[in-house]
Amino acid sequence: MRNLYILIAIFIFCFNSSNTLAQSSDKETTTISKKQQKKEDKAAKKSKPPEKGDIYFSPVPVIGANPAFGFIYGVGAATSSYLGDPKSTKLSSALFGLAFTTMSQTIITLKTTIFTENNDYILMGDMRYLNSSQPTWGLGTGPQSAKLADNDFNFDDGTIEGNSEADMLNFKFFRFYETVLKKIGNKGFYAGLGVHIDAFSDMEDQLLDLDSETITPFYAYNKDRGFSQTKSTLVGVSFNGIYDTRDNINNPWEGRYAFVSFKVNPTFIGSDQNSTSLWLEYRDYFDLSKEKNHKNILAVWFTGNLTTSGNLPYMNLPATGWDQYAKTSEPYAQGRFRGENLLFAGVEYRRHIFATKKNPDFFGAVAFLNGTTADNDHGGIKLFNYVEPGYGLGLRFNLNQKSRTNIGLDYGWGNYGTTGFFIRLNENF
Repeated sequence: MRNLYILIAIFIFCFNSSNTLAQSSDKETTTISKKQQKKEDKAAKKSKPPEKGDIYFSPVPVIGANPAFGFIYGVGAATSSYLGDPKSTKLSSALFGLAFTTMSQTIITLKTTIFTENNDYILMGDMRYLNSSQPTWGLGTGPQSAKLADNDFNFDDGTIEGNSEADMLNFKFFRFYETVLKKIGNKGFYAGLGVHIDAFSDMEDQLLDLDSETITPFYAYNKDRGFSQTKSTLVGVSFNGIYDTRDNINNPWEGRYAFVSFKVNPTFIGSDQNSTSLWLEYRDYFDLSKEKNHKNILAVWFTGNLTTSGNLPYMNLPATGWDQYAKTSEPYAQGRFRGENLLFAGVEYRRHIFATKKNPDFFGAVAFLNGTTADNDHGGIKLFNYVEPGYGLGLRFNLNQKSRTNIGLDYGWGNYGTTGFFIRLNENF
């Protein structure tokens, strides 16, 4: 009988052990199955074609330093989405930036280009808030732009000590631009209206010293044209036309883009003075590879920003880097060249370097060359009297294949010892 008990006990032990092993094996199989399924789902999501409502989000840190801002830190993000069937609707894009500096400055930007379903409408937005400062160098291109101005908007002969330094201007700035355009036919043409508000306040001209007769370009212009030295407001309505056949706005491989905008800024809706201005823009893209596979692209860009009547506030005069995405005239700083009229032309060669197993467009490089000319009629400087060159090299890293979102690292050189390092989201144009 005792042996029978022992056999029963051994049987129970073996049964429980085998059951435990089976449960353990089942759990391991389930875990492996879940991991495999998750991996397959992730691969399927990456390989599936774009659909309406898909959102592509690419965050990046904002880190930098320069004498005007001190140390800069913050966050930026590129968000792209299809608001309609991708076969008939272009990709919409939004760029957001939030940055702070060790000099107690705040910079908030939101830039949007939105295509509604079937590309029936284009909505272009540019919103900014800056509690900031920016160096200014006077009006017109040429060697005189490295010195301070006198009352004639020309520049002195160097007798003022330290006059090679830029004039730092402190200010608060609010911008609200929104333009709505409707498709005309099916050939890429659009027409529409826009509203534009620029408000500068608490402006402080740091180099101005009337006692020592140190007259700055900002002060001289405002004095001559009857603007306030501490604030300005420009409110306008624009009439716009666009031709756009680009295949993607983040990183175009083919197509053309042309934009004409005539802006009217009357006093009765809030502008300090009556004025009008004209914006002209053209972009084109050429595939130089024999296979026509977008691996070697030559891109060209032209902009013209013209004051057509009246007087614009100093900070609203045509200037480098004040376009919607602040990308004209690399490597010069925003506002480095300013005039009553300004023309810019650039060419960029984009070369694919190598791919990864997961991303065939992972890494590339660019080389760019451009020129900027600005006038100053009061100072006798005409367009094309001086053309300021910019040139440089850059690297491109693809963050998202479907939206073609790139992060760009550019380094450039220009006149007067200018160099600059730029971190970009998406291509310059």
